[in-house]
Amino acid sequence: MLAKPDMFPGPASQARLAGRLGLTAFVALVAVGIATRLGRDPLQTAVGAGLAVAAAVPLFLCRPRLVLVLAAVATAGVVLLGNADSHSIAWFALVVLAGWCVLSGGVAVGIAYWFGTVLLFGAEWLWALRDPGWAPWTAGVTVSVLAALLIRHEFVLVERLRAAQVGLAERTRAEERTRIARELHDVIAHSLTVALLHVTSARLAVEHDPADAARALAEAERLGRQSLTEVRVTMGLLRETPSEDAATGVAPPVPGFDDLPALIDQLRRAGADVSLTVRGDLKALPETAGTTVYRIVQEALTNATRHALGSPVAVRVAAADGGVEVYVDSAGPPGNGSGMGLANMAERARALGGTCTAGADPSGSGWLVHASLPARPDRSPLR
Repeated sequence: MLAKPDMFPGPASQARLAGRLGLTAFVALVAVGIATRLGRDPLQTAVGAGLAVAAAVPLFLCRPRLVLVLAAVATAGVVLLGNADSHSIAWFALVVLAGWCVLSGGVAVGIAYWFGTVLLFGAEWLWALRDPGWAPWTAGVTVSVLAALLIRHEFVLVERLRAAQVGLAERTRAEERTRIARELHDVIAHSLTVALLHVTSARLAVEHDPADAARALAEAERLGRQSLTEVRVTMGLLRETPSEDAATGVAPPVPGFDDLPALIDQLRRAGADVSLTVRGDLKALPETAGTTVYRIVQEALTNATRHALGSPVAVRVAAADGGVEVYVDSAGPPGNGSGMGLANMAERARALGGTCTAGADPSGSGWLVHASLPARPDRSPLR
């Protein structure tokens, strides 16, 4: 959160420290002025010192709204101490006040105070004592205001940087949560769909072929354990402490092009009619493209199995100079795809600078998922 214009631009702790230092310097200069004037005019010196210190305490320590009013009262006290003498050390107190008006009150207050002090020194020179010594005091106040403006600008930049860092951290956390949700959706949806196919096969075969039913249940159990393992790996990304794999430097396996045949065989063993055609040299493509293609094919097959069970599905992956093209064509009737899975596929493709569309097959009555990915991704991959 950025500082308000009438507040010290830094954190509260820095504001308190700066206020204490400023008040100490101001009181010290007033004390010097008292020491040099007390013997000559005790009453005026006492009144001036009292006004200056009484206004300076809340000005430096309480961060009031009426900065300019308190600064004017403190300045009046310093004027009584200085007594039109350009050689008085008490005028240094105005230099301190000028800098604090900028830091505590803002640019407008600081400029207004600077203009007032310039008029004050000009009046002292014209009507009180024609002494060139007033010029250095004017220059000193000017330098103090300029330095305070620079310091305030740096404080504001730091506050903006902190706000930007907080926003970046929030966006990073949101993106990480989205990525983990995407990963969990893909893993769980696919594993449960295939496992349910095996359970259905076991239910149908339990009376006529117990051995086949047992094999189907064993495969469903294996898929459940595999899904649980992948979920644990994904949830491990949420841990604040490094996982055991991270400590040993071993990263969890990431699926790619080479895992596509196993994915197809997994569905075939569950009774799905799925074919795979691969053309071109997929090994020449980056691993990030392989992971994205795997996840897109996985989600497309999951949707086809869930919504068009028993319909044949053809998967075609073709590598070319321009990248890789993926087609998952289901012969089932087209539906109204609008779930999280379709959004995940599109996001994964966009992360690599590609596209992914899903809809009715223009050449027939089925459902077609088409993804096109460039050979060299220009964005960060989504695992």
